[in-house]
Amino acid sequence: MRLHVGCAMWTNTSWQGRFIPHPLPQKERLHAYASLCNAVEGNTTFYATPARNTVELWARQTDPDFRFVLKLPKPITHERRLNGAEEELRAFLDAIEPLGPRAHALWIQLPGSFSPGDLGVLAAFLNRLPRSHRYAVEVRHRAFFEDERSARLLEQVLAGAGAEWVPFDTVVLFQTPPTTDAERESWTKKPRMPRRTTALTGNPIVRYIGRDDAERTAEGWRPWVDTVVAWLREGRSPTFFLHTPDNADAPALARRFHDEVRSHLPALAPLPEPVPVEPLTLF
Repeated sequence: MRLHVGCAMWTNTSWQGRFIPHPLPQKERLHAYASLCNAVEGNTTFYATPARNTVELWARQTDPDFRFVLKLPKPITHERRLNGAEEELRAFLDAIEPLGPRAHALWIQLPGSFSPGDLGVLAAFLNRLPRSHRYAVEVRHRAFFEDERSARLLEQVLAGAGAEWVPFDTVVLFQTPPTTDAERESWTKKPRMPRRTTALTGNPIVRYIGRDDAERTAEGWRPWVDTVVAWLREGRSPTFFLHTPDNADAPALARRFHDEVRSHLPALAPLPEPVPVEPLTLF
């Protein structure tokens, strides 16, 4: 029984000397992060397909059961809107090949303008994808959350391709007015998304964003603790990503979430022991 937890990135200036050793070369920071969390969102791949030798370095720094959930590049999802992007997709799949099983899922984040009327395009795109990968789709158009028929049609399209629906839970973020600069910025950039807790596959993926206050973040994830415990009891293998507006304490919060789930399921495999932040001495 394994629960994978992670953050939106594996390096953050505020983590240095607190969660990962400092100084630490850039090429070693993923290895340090992987001792804290066993999954990470691949947001950077949205902006550019990484060089293959860069991906080889990622693989060398992580165990085979570490999970990358990699976002498809922007030209595929937002510029071409899933049409005529075969060359970009082929280049992306070739670049990430060194990850092997670490590429847990390829994440298809669609723009807010991608509506129920575009589901035929999504179905055709999913059906063209190689079956060597697992796929997860994130939608942001309000109709998929407010119109039962639209939600059902999306679920049918995803089920037909064995793909998962990725919820992005921002309920707690928008529950009360922001109190920090990072929260105020998030209010201008993050979508107001309802909480959705239905899993379509054996590998559900959750993106949860809390607040810069750790206790408010933990209070807001309580429904997810119950949901994740239920998924694990059903034999599913979930991945839970923890965000806060400033992400300053995200690794510790991700581990805390794992601990809360494990308090209900003692058989759950523990997370790895973090690498020491301070160098070991003889004194």
